[in-house]
Amino acid sequence: MGDAMPAVRPARLVAEGWGWRHAGRRRAALHGLDLVIEPGERVLLLGASGSGKSTLLHAFAGVLGGEDEGEQHGTLRLDGVSPVAARGRAGLVLQDPDSQVILARVGDDVAFGCENLGVARDEIWSRVREAVHAVALDLPLDHPTSRLSGGQKQRLALAGALAMRPGLLLLDEPTANLDPEGVAEVRRAVARVVERTGATMVVVEHRVDVWVDLVDRVIVLDADGGVLADGTPASVLAEQGRSLAAKGVWVPGIPLDVPGAADATRADAPSALEAAGLAIGRPRGAVLHEGLAFDVPEAASTVLTGPNGVGKSTLALTLGGLLPPRDGRVVAAPGIARGIGEEPHRWRSRELLTRIGTVFQEPEHQFVASNVRDEIAVAPRALGLAPADVDARVDEVLQRLRLDHLAGANPFTLSGGEARRLSVGAVLATRPRVVILDEPTFGQDRLGWIELVRLLHELVADGASLLSVTHDAAFTASLGGRCIALTPGGPVLTNAIGARLAGEVS
Repeated sequence: MGDAMPAVRPARLVAEGWGWRHAGRRRAALHGLDLVIEPGERVLLLGASGSGKSTLLHAFAGVLGGEDEGEQHGTLRLDGVSPVAARGRAGLVLQDPDSQVILARVGDDVAFGCENLGVARDEIWSRVREAVHAVALDLPLDHPTSRLSGGQKQRLALAGALAMRPGLLLLDEPTANLDPEGVAEVRRAVARVVERTGATMVVVEHRVDVWVDLVDRVIVLDADGGVLADGTPASVLAEQGRSLAAKGVWVPGIPLDVPGAADATRADAPSALEAAGLAIGRPRGAVLHEGLAFDVPEAASTVLTGPNGVGKSTLALTLGGLLPPRDGRVVAAPGIARGIGEEPHRWRSRELLTRIGTVFQEPEHQFVASNVRDEIAVAPRALGLAPADVDARVDEVLQRLRLDHLAGANPFTLSGGEARRLSVGAVLATRPRVVILDEPTFGQDRLGWIELVRLLHELVADGASLLSVTHDAAFTASLGGRCIALTPGGPVLTNAIGARLAGEVS
């Protein structure tokens, strides 16, 4: 097998007055879009949260749904036909690596798309080996997918798309949940693939600096419909950078107006939570770490960093009382426990609500209501608050997190950034003493990121204790009053100021 993948026939994309409105939503996700992407172009698609970037990618991939999922107007064409009719011409890679792993072995997972296209068996395995080699996933084809890192899973998803030999490669925030090494892995793999195949590429990503030197065109969608900017990276980002940043677009080099980590630090803070001889692991799973000993300080912000797969989310869930320790203890301060026992995993759910609130890595895993307003109101109502108090808290959260215009929307129709803000808001509505957030800034546009970071600083100033799992260096620089770096070998490094170590431990 040679080093190069075979060239493909690159796709041409056309939108004419096109738009889409999700079922149950008054406002269209996209409308009045006129756009042509020529064969072989490499496009970075930008826009504020909710501007329709993911919707457009899913539409070009032909997986947006039928009439029961929403309604469209105008026309959308891939090589002159509806994307739904162009089966196999587009390969789509999503932002969550875990959601794209289907089968138990690497080779079978990469072959899955080809099998659905009816490719001959001998041809499938030739393509599988070719695709795995192209993304530098140097593992046996029978390697378990459960033992892949986040970066490896994302390259696996890319290989699965490539094996179908698409003329169009669609990447929807492919590095959103990855550590810096995983980001670099995926970036290198994509660069290698588009160079060798010549496929048309459209990538949606808030990490503009990762992709800007790989693309030849930047298109910015307007949240009010249509295209806000379109041109070369230099012309769009340099000439219109400040105006785009004011609308929520991430533009490299423009400073973020947020407090620094020193504002989230208290050197003399007592412990809100303390881990003593702690061992962590999922129920019936392997023990990931043992002998952990550290504290989460009161009225201060702590960030937890480390590579994908090291156990950060498991540690966060254990500290939050949602997973029992495999050994050792997590102890809450007396002022937080308030007479109900000091170990959070023994508390009832209602007892956790005002004491420790946890925001999961996947927002949809905690949605239980049919609209945004009711989602935020679930926990306050469970506390037995008066209806007027519930309404006041919900209104405050909706406004602060820029969700008020979505109050009646189904949570599962929100964009990734909107869903993340909703999951944060639903926890903050109970005003817990400790807030644990798993990747709180993924999918956020510039304005949403700034508002969220400012809000978290205000919580610390009001006496809340924060613990945030993050790969976001800018977030660490602003809210890493204390940093904990969880490493594969298990050691925990504490008492590091985030402004100094943001680049070293994230």
